[in-house]
Amino acid sequence: MNQKANSNALFSPFQLGDLTLQNRIALSPMTRARAGSMQIPNALMAEYYSQRSEAGLLITEGTFISKQAVGWVNAPGIYTDEQAEAWKIVTEAVHSKGSKIFLQLWHCGRASHSAFHGGELAVAPSAIKLNDKYIHTPDGKKDLEVPRALDTDEIPKIVDDYKQAARRAKEAGFDGVEIHSANGYLIDEFLQSKTNKRTDRYGGSLENRFRFLHEIVNAVTEVWPAKRVSARLSPNGNYNDMGSEDYRESFTYFASQLDKVGLAYLHVVDGLTFGFHELGEPMKLNEFRKIFSAPIIGNCGYTQETAETAIQEGNADLIAFGRPFISNPDLVDRFRNGWPLTADAEVGAWFSFEKEGYTDFEFYKNGS
Repeated sequence: MNQKANSNALFSPFQLGDLTLQNRIALSPMTRARAGSMQIPNALMAEYYSQRSEAGLLITEGTFISKQAVGWVNAPGIYTDEQAEAWKIVTEAVHSKGSKIFLQLWHCGRASHSAFHGGELAVAPSAIKLNDKYIHTPDGKKDLEVPRALDTDEIPKIVDDYKQAARRAKEAGFDGVEIHSANGYLIDEFLQSKTNKRTDRYGGSLENRFRFLHEIVNAVTEVWPAKRVSARLSPNGNYNDMGSEDYRESFTYFASQLDKVGLAYLHVVDGLTFGFHELGEPMKLNEFRKIFSAPIIGNCGYTQETAETAIQEGNADLIAFGRPFISNPDLVDRFRNGWPLTADAEVGAWFSFEKEGYTDFEFYKNGS
């Protein structure tokens, strides 16, 4: 779906299925770790999302679909009724500002640690250790561990966890859900040959490696119409020790299969700002445009100018902004009026667990 953009493309309304977005700017999903040890959304989170509701679409931080999915301290969940009820204050705050919000469904896979799971190992498609320095756990920094490979008969339960999380998201008032299948987390680990060495029906061929995501999409679309469901892919990234030699063939296939579903959008992390596997030429949005007919969201490292260009050239329908939105809650107005941006916040402030570095950034005062 390529809607003709004008010279102010970012600020033009966009029809996302049956949802009318006030502009083509999206808030990128970013883990901000303010949900506390019980992983329950709260008023501080509602304020954070409300502050950024000038964006046409907000995509929440990754949200755990189950206890097994946990792998980040103080990130939110959606696997209990209490968590779902608490998310309502966020969705109501966003809707009161005229924006739309999708919940991102997340399972960390091997990017977790036994400290999150009562001593039980994190799970993955194959027992391949993530090559990184350490992981933050409830007990402090820990060395990464070799994950436990999932048994074939365990996988349907995880698929159902996604379905139940999607059901709770609907009850919590979200406008849709985004399936996090990027950045080296569980679904991406199934998709990529580097991390999937299985010999059952979930490994080997492109069709088999796609099967897990396919089953999740089918389960979630039993709860939501496909036009309210989306997926995120990261074909170029090396985050969480990813990058497969057959990436171009693989992600072309995955996108072509997702195109058959009629999703709300495909969210592609096409930028290289946060790491590139350097296994060949990076995949660009125009490659996905050729094989994916529904809307496409580009993400990672975009400026206002490059975002405008991507939309004007027809390669993207929306652009998601991450770091600039942290320190500029009024990013949309700053773009629209040509106001200067506040510099990116220090990384240490991102995860203070308090309002500092979260909701305390100032809005621009014209003339100041």
